[in-house]
Amino acid sequence: MSKLLERSYLQPGPCWAPGGVPMLSVQPKGKQKGCAGCNRKIKDRYLLKALDKYWHEDCLKCACCDCRLGEVGSTLYTKANLILCRRDYLRLFGTTGNCAACSKLIPAFEMVMRARDNVYHLDCFACQLCNQRFCVGDKFFLKNNMILCQMDYEEGQLNGTFESQVQ
Repeated sequence: MSKLLERSYLQPGPCWAPGGVPMLSVQPKGKQKGCAGCNRKIKDRYLLKALDKYWHEDCLKCACCDCRLGEVGSTLYTKANLILCRRDYLRLFGTTGNCAACSKLIPAFEMVMRARDNVYHLDCFACQLCNQRFCVGDKFFLKNNMILCQMDYEEGQLNGTFESQVQ
């Protein structure tokens, strides 16, 4: 489950985030927040709020890769009592599938290309006749689950090999 990570700043007077959202102000002496990670008082200028608890920036880490979650974005994931970064959450709990071109496994955290119901590794998303790689905005054709560049598709059309299925 995805959770929002909130960074709070400790400084005199009321503190406002961009957009006018009130955040924490200076904590009175003796009323400092306790860190959910190390159970020590948070005396740092910066603290994080996640899962309705307060954390030192160094204490809120991914349970798998140990990355500091405050540095990798504003989202964290929790499942099975684990606090995880996006990559590890998808690696552990995401769904995997097979590439339509090479039939090899595509890990859940990997970036992919899609064409209709087919999913491809980025490196496999190329014309399957001439191996031309596609750039954003390039026209490609999908025929019999084969990705084709415009030149190979048109050549197949002239030979009467393909019907029109423009993507």
